[in-house]
Amino acid sequence: MDAVSSAAEPVTAAPPTPLPEIVAALRRVSTLHGLTDSELEWLATNCEEIFAPAGAPLFREGDPATKMTILLQGEVHVRRSQGGLALFVGRAGQITGVLPFSRMKTHGGQGYASSDIWALQIDRERFPEMLETIPSMGQRCVTVLLDRVREMTRLEQQTEKLNALGKLAGNLAHELNNPASAAQRAASGMLEELRTLGHQKFLLGTLCLDETRLQGMRAWRARMEEQGRERPGDTITQGEREDRLQRWLRAHGVEQSWQVVPDLAELGVTEQDLDDLAGLLDQQHLGIVLSQFASSVRTVRMAQVMIDSTARIFDLIAAVKDYSWMDQAPIQQVDIPQSLETTLAMLQSRLDKVVVERRFAPDLPRIAAYASELNQVWMALLENALDAMQDRGRLTLSVHCLGEFLVVEIWDDGPGIPEENQARIFEPFFTTKAPGSGLGLGLDTAQRIVRQHRGYLHVTSQPGATCFQVRLPIESLQMY
Repeated sequence: MDAVSSAAEPVTAAPPTPLPEIVAALRRVSTLHGLTDSELEWLATNCEEIFAPAGAPLFREGDPATKMTILLQGEVHVRRSQGGLALFVGRAGQITGVLPFSRMKTHGGQGYASSDIWALQIDRERFPEMLETIPSMGQRCVTVLLDRVREMTRLEQQTEKLNALGKLAGNLAHELNNPASAAQRAASGMLEELRTLGHQKFLLGTLCLDETRLQGMRAWRARMEEQGRERPGDTITQGEREDRLQRWLRAHGVEQSWQVVPDLAELGVTEQDLDDLAGLLDQQHLGIVLSQFASSVRTVRMAQVMIDSTARIFDLIAAVKDYSWMDQAPIQQVDIPQSLETTLAMLQSRLDKVVVERRFAPDLPRIAAYASELNQVWMALLENALDAMQDRGRLTLSVHCLGEFLVVEIWDDGPGIPEENQARIFEPFFTTKAPGSGLGLGLDTAQRIVRQHRGYLHVTSQPGATCFQVRLPIESLQMY
């Protein structure tokens, strides 16, 4: 990656360093080990000596890159303006900047001196002269270029993984927040409701009802709870039912009826049901009995919310374990439709406005595969589809057998991929997304994983219909 370059601002004037000191410093550069004294002296006399103080800006992202730099002292940091991603750290003893045979035209990030800089620079126009005078510099620079490519690839892959992890964490946080919040609200409400229920039971005990009335009340309550579970299918709305119950309770002298009406209406209690209860009790006792009944209904409902919410949390945790195949061998007999479903669960927060259509053939065979890596393929393809659709539209998942292959197709109804880009979308670092939205490694990684499984990844696209097709061999093959 590029480091100190032609930026004039940070360079400070200083007396020229004696030639023997420059040559001695060049001997400490590992890439130059083995050069003769005359070759080192050529570099020392034909390179421009520069100095820059700590904190000084060296170049801006997008500036022309025209010089090779040999760092003799200090450290240079290069960062992208988008997200502050650290691209490169150049330290004393390294050769950086433009190199012979390099295709770099501009600086890929903002460079600055993290400590006082002492360096030598040579303009690319003098590279032919340098290679003629020092023939071994060609091989030495190619070695630096290869190391640079490996390091950049590793950094970009690590960044892609971190981005994927961040998306997964964001989706999970969103999905876990809803049931966790619901469980917390239910637990908080239940504490208050249990205190109310205890008080209502005390009041109910003061009524001293005989056994016949108690049995009648138990039967009425059981019938109402059963009725609530079945949910009546009449056409009366919740609001209409509440109005009718409110009028009945007022007519029978029940105070603070607004506290019990919503719960009774939700259970489907009718005026006739209340007439049945009124036949068992004195009118002054109706308020106490109905308040205790409504409180117990709310308590049960809150407990059910807690059960449902915690069950949802456990389901999400199970989906994460299935997605990552934690605690399992790398190669598994994989149920591909289930693998797709697990990946969809990780993206649930993006599917609110998406219609997911599943076309899974019956009796599909399981295939031997690296399960967690296949899930990375599905994640990359599904995220691309959702990005193209802007999280709204129709997403179609198809799995069927074709000859010796299991064929997975992921369709979206987005705007499609321009024809001129279709041949390049699997290239590393090629992306059509806005800066900072993607590094262009998702499809490259997906293709690598599919090839690892002796399969094929293909795309066809036109406006309103883009299909990524993955073919995986059904018969188990030795994978590497």
